[in-house]
Amino acid sequence: MRSVELSIRGHVQGVGFRWAMRAEAERLGVTGWVRNRRDGTVEARVTGTTDAVDAIVSWASQGPPLARVERVEERETDTDATNDTAFEIRASA
Repeated sequence: MRSVELSIRGHVQGVGFRWAMRAEAERLGVTGWVRNRRDGTVEARVTGTTDAVDAIVSWASQGPPLARVERVEERETDTDATNDTAFEIRASA
């Protein structure tokens, strides 16, 4: 299992990014969460198999059709600290 935190920058709010990411996460079978940040970024934490996490990171670099992703920052996190059982959209932070 692998767990990463993502910070996605660009035109990523107001384009359905969180809903599209949740659908992609469910398709890939990863758990975690996604939320908007007040600074205009989208933040996510994703846990799953290495292949599934790599796939959602790759998806995040494009996002849904109306998004214009400029950069995805990825940081490995401790898988043991993750107790998510699904992928959810969280309130903005």
